[in-house]
Amino acid sequence: QLDRGTFASFLLYGVTGSSKTEVYVRAVEHVLQTGRQAILMAPEILLAGYLEGVFSARLGERVALYHSRLSKSERRYQWSRMAAGKVDLAIGARSALFAPLPRLGLIIVDEEHDTAYVQTGSAGPPYCARDAAVVRAHLEGAVVVLGSGTPSVQSFQNATDSRYHLL
Repeated sequence: QLDRGTFASFLLYGVTGSSKTEVYVRAVEHVLQTGRQAILMAPEILLAGYLEGVFSARLGERVALYHSRLSKSERRYQWSRMAAGKVDLAIGARSALFAPLPRLGLIIVDEEHDTAYVQTGSAGPPYCARDAAVVRAHLEGAVVVLGSGTPSVQSFQNATDSRYHLL
C-alpha cells in the first residue's frame, strides 16, 4: 500500500513483544525510500524519546523529536528543520501530528488505544489525535498504521467492518 501513494488505514494488533516496533521501522524505511516522509506518534513523551533513539540509530540526523516538553527555542528549531525539509521522520506525542511535512506518506500511532491521545482542557481545542491522524492521512493520501496490543473498541470495530485492514 505504501507504494501506491494512496490513503489506507491499518490496525496492527500485536501483543507486547511481538515486534510492532520493527514493523514500524521497516514501514518508515520503505516510505523514506520512495521520497516521502513519516510521523510516528507515541502516547507518552518518554516513549517518544525512546523511539527517537531507535530510529535515529537506524536513520541518522533526519529524525526530529517534537513534543510539548521541549523548550520554546527547541520546538522552534525542530519546527524550522521540518519546514525546511531537513527531516524525514517526526516523532512525538499528540503535537507531532501537526508536523509540517509536505511529502507525508505514513503516519504511525503507537499504542493507539491510549487515552493520552485525547486533548481536553484549556490547552487548546479538544480532539482525539488518533482519529485526527486518520483524517490527516486521508487528506494527504498517506497510509496510517494504528498499533496496539489492546486495540480500542472503535479501531477494532473499524477493522471488523473492513474500514481498517487488520494486521
